[in-house]
Amino acid sequence: MTNDKPFVDLRQYDQSRFDRGRSGLYILLWWLVQAIAFPLSPHPLNIWRCWILRLFGARIGKGVVIRPTARFTYPWKITIGDYSWIGDDVVLYSLDEIYIGEQCVISQKSYLCTGSHDIHDPAFGLKTAGITIGNGAWVATDCFVASGVNIGANAVIGARSSVLTDMPAGQVCWGSPCRPQYARLKE
Repeated sequence: MTNDKPFVDLRQYDQSRFDRGRSGLYILLWWLVQAIAFPLSPHPLNIWRCWILRLFGARIGKGVVIRPTARFTYPWKITIGDYSWIGDDVVLYSLDEIYIGEQCVISQKSYLCTGSHDIHDPAFGLKTAGITIGNGAWVATDCFVASGVNIGANAVIGARSSVLTDMPAGQVCWGSPCRPQYARLKE
């Protein structure tokens, strides 16, 4: 026999201690700008999209390519290194810091998620932790990267992987859950 009474009581949910980093009005302005300026900008206008992100506090390196359908929850919590690419329909759910190194590729439909909830808390408390993607890493299409994860430099994360723990540098990794498979570079 199972207990049908829910463990969680979402009426208790309280994120009043969560710091979004900017005022509600500023966040609303960002969402409006992103909803209009990003999807309407032609693919080659990376400079325009990078300029907008910088205007809203993102730290964006030189030569960065950002597709018009990419989404950034709070750009002031995002750093992207020189010559990195952010693909179509990528979501950077930046409740906490997201750091993407230099020469990285985050391929289409990938989701970097810095937020979750405490499954042991009846109030379903919000938990956040940053994500770090090391220099030269490639997160292939349709991957999920969980909060608190570090992906090492020059790692490759195979398509549709669920990255729930740290991945080592220089390794080709895939799976759900994602696991290292073999070295990327042969000596």
